[in-house]
Amino acid sequence: MPWVVLVVSAVLEAVWATALGRSEGLSVLAPSVVFVLGLAASMLTLGWVTRHIPISTAYAIWAGLGAAFTVTWSMLTGGEAVTVVRVLLLAGIVGSVVGLKLLKSGPAARPAVDEEAAGAR
Repeated sequence: MPWVVLVVSAVLEAVWATALGRSEGLSVLAPSVVFVLGLAASMLTLGWVTRHIPISTAYAIWAGLGAAFTVTWSMLTGGEAVTVVRVLLLAGIVGSVVGLKLLKSGPAARPAVDEEAAGAR
């Protein structure tokens, strides 16, 4: 469930980022309201996710997917050109996110202490 909520949070990031762009510096009411609500919902869901997924992994995925969703939406709505390079870079972001999801998370490994070297000090 935390992974699903993380993806939803990233979608909400794309919503607030897009709304911010359309709000003309928060001077247009409707997109400004969407921005504030989307930002609050995105942060609250990200906060919840960090109780279940390490912050380093959660934030990297949230930021990467949010950026990918924002650029994809912009390409779909004609705000940015669709190019092979742009699509490949977006695929790289998504591939990195999948890689982070597949990694086992756990406590950080502690370096082994060489007892002989430690005794020589």
